[in-house]
Amino acid sequence: MRGTAAPGRPPRVIHIVESLDTGAVEGWLLRMLKAAHSFGRELDWTFYTTLSRPGRFDDEARGLGATVINTPFELGARLKFFQHLRQTLRSGDYDVLHCHHDIVSAVYLLASAGLPIPRKIVHTHNGDLHVPTDSKLKAAMLREPLRRLCLRLADRIVGISHYTLETFLRGAAPRAPRDLVLYYGIDTSPYHEPPPTSAPLLGSLGLPLDARILLFVSRLVSYKNPLYVVDIIAELASAQPAVCAIFVGAGPLAEEIQTHAQSRGVENRVRVLGWRDDTVAIMQLSDLLVFPRTETDEPDAGREGLGLVVVEAQAAALPALLSYGIPGDAIVISDLCDVLPLKAGAKEWALRALEILARPRKDVSIALRLIEESRFSLHAGFQALMQLHQS
Repeated sequence: MRGTAAPGRPPRVIHIVESLDTGAVEGWLLRMLKAAHSFGRELDWTFYTTLSRPGRFDDEARGLGATVINTPFELGARLKFFQHLRQTLRSGDYDVLHCHHDIVSAVYLLASAGLPIPRKIVHTHNGDLHVPTDSKLKAAMLREPLRRLCLRLADRIVGISHYTLETFLRGAAPRAPRDLVLYYGIDTSPYHEPPPTSAPLLGSLGLPLDARILLFVSRLVSYKNPLYVVDIIAELASAQPAVCAIFVGAGPLAEEIQTHAQSRGVENRVRVLGWRDDTVAIMQLSDLLVFPRTETDEPDAGREGLGLVVVEAQAAALPALLSYGIPGDAIVISDLCDVLPLKAGAKEWALRALEILARPRKDVSIALRLIEESRFSLHAGFQALMQLHQS
């Protein structure tokens, strides 16, 4: 087997991802690619996407020097997908295979069997062990064999939080150096920009200029629990007439949020914006981030893997009200983060929200400095990733 990267050149890495779109994983990898340019480091990266269609950021990645390969055969075409991936791995002369699909990464590891790739990484980004099939029986049958294959074939198992790593290991003690936590690094440069005035945004959304904004940023799916935010707004309606909710994200519950708001009589207080490129500005204008993620440990919908939006909110000095479905790793500035169990109910969450809204806002410069000195800084995250690929 050949060794690691030759002296004088960076490791040749292939990242297997879904698509270079708006996903948190892909967004983080693009940040790392940009960081390499900022820090004067050369990267030799290939992105192999398991979706055949081009991604939104394919050209941006290519412009930063990466190679992007959109598979011609998606996972559903099992044999053809497997053969194409194996041929790609065989011809690429890669030093590192970095798989980003939790237990499904076992498929990619099998495709690399016998090939001289020195470093094989399974990166688990979620607290659930999801198998992409509509059959619950099939998912239950495949989940444990896939997990065990990952443990057997990978020489690094990486979690984005202690919770995700422990979930993947099923309670077994981490084994050094194989098992480790690697935190995302965030780019804080947008937070140094002066915050925009609220009038243009609120006016464009038809919200009053004195609105107090509860912000939800995530996919609009059941386990993220966005309908709970509508219930909180309904509880606040009489005590805080100016409180509104803004949802940044997309998903199957987008219309149901509007319907639920109408049924609770607060449709005039709720706005669903879809994905936005100005989330930092919206955070700077908001008064409270609300993230009521479900707290169960179901196989296909466990707790949040990390909750990067919570870290980003702290960089903006935006207070956050969180469920116990958010790992404690995401909390850097404890006085910005309140945690309540979902069983407390929407009324209790509304009361806590009122308490938080009455507090003085934390100094933005102090909050930003604390994040930039933390494990989530861009430099710390970049250095940890480079060490993972080179050690």
